[in-house]
Amino acid sequence: MLSLFEIAAMMLVLSALFGWMNHAFVKLPHTIGLLVMALVASLVLLALEIIFPSIGLTDTFQSAIGQIDFNETVMNGMLAFLLFAGALHVDMNFLKSRRWAIGLMATIGVLVSTFIVGSGFYVVAQILGLNLPFIWALVFGSLISPTDPVAVLSILKTVDMPAELEAKIAGESLFNDGVGVVVFTIILAIAYGSGGHGGDHVGPAQIAELFFVEAGGGAVLGFATGWLAYHAMAMIDEHAIEILITLGIVAGTYAVAQRLHLSGPIAVVVAGLLIGNKGAEFAMSDHTRTYLFGFWEMIDEILNSVLFLLIGLEILILSSSMDPKFAIVVLLAIPLVLIARFIAVSIPIRFLGLFKNFTKGAIPVLTWGGVRGGISVALALSLPDVPEKPLILIATYGVVIFSIVVQGLTVKKVVQRTVSPELL
Repeated sequence: MLSLFEIAAMMLVLSALFGWMNHAFVKLPHTIGLLVMALVASLVLLALEIIFPSIGLTDTFQSAIGQIDFNETVMNGMLAFLLFAGALHVDMNFLKSRRWAIGLMATIGVLVSTFIVGSGFYVVAQILGLNLPFIWALVFGSLISPTDPVAVLSILKTVDMPAELEAKIAGESLFNDGVGVVVFTIILAIAYGSGGHGGDHVGPAQIAELFFVEAGGGAVLGFATGWLAYHAMAMIDEHAIEILITLGIVAGTYAVAQRLHLSGPIAVVVAGLLIGNKGAEFAMSDHTRTYLFGFWEMIDEILNSVLFLLIGLEILILSSSMDPKFAIVVLLAIPLVLIARFIAVSIPIRFLGLFKNFTKGAIPVLTWGGVRGGISVALALSLPDVPEKPLILIATYGVVIFSIVVQGLTVKKVVQRTVSPELL
């Protein structure tokens, strides 16, 4: 049994080693390179276990990785700091100018995608003879539909695209994960209650309360704590203390949101937007702004590195629940999720296009740039131990790996082919 410090040391050493190897030899974008190298290393270990079963290397690594609660680590650890770091760098003016598109994609888009993916996933499971109730197929739809802000913002750093398109993708990803977690919570509660697994029945009133109280309450909490931090920072000019204030606001806001059953992700995003825009303009000196933004960029890079490494290594844990039919499900789930994403993006863009013009190529870029990541994996791992969990977990992991590696590496080409050159 490894200690918490030993596990953290192993993750940091592997992140540094793989990061160096990628930068020196492989030369993929940093986070994608880490994921690919971790995935390759995991597959090599699994292959060695099959060829030389007496070595026991895989068991050693599985034991170490198995000690890491991925869901707890991501959802109740890294996510708050990664979302705040991402929101800190988003231009509020661009966000406001595209608020209707972002708002519709982060709400209606998530719901539309959830239903399309869930329905298609149910049909696929039935064709393959897999026992998957429709409500549990919707659970998969709800956890895979939101784009992952961590993955999206990481990949956007490597792509040159029009500012308004970048604002749409970044803004949507920052907010739709909060909405997606709420939708996931509601559907999971219904599935667990109606599926005979011992959960309580969830009625329409409870669903409405969960959605509006969690999402709306999270936004109000984030604005309140961000406003307090802004005024506290405006009273002083000491970069170390102001950085400490932002750390306290992130951790405190997320902790209070969890205690009050509000949306922690939405709360820290709102606080981050307030401090990154109004705070940066009116509450920080140039000296403090340089140190504070530099600090959060480093936090973002380090946590991103560890997160993408963990995603790549997670195959060591999931390999024990593999079923030959699951591979077919994964291959069919990937285009299903992309089709759902295309429809979910097209509906609000086409509707709003009646009133205003959008950048040429917005729909294909938003479709292909809607990358899934660690949040989807964390939500899948958080599922209770029900018979449906292995299928949902493997399908989620397959879609996430494809999304980060294939979509992440090719989104630049999609932008170059669909967006007018003069806009780049």
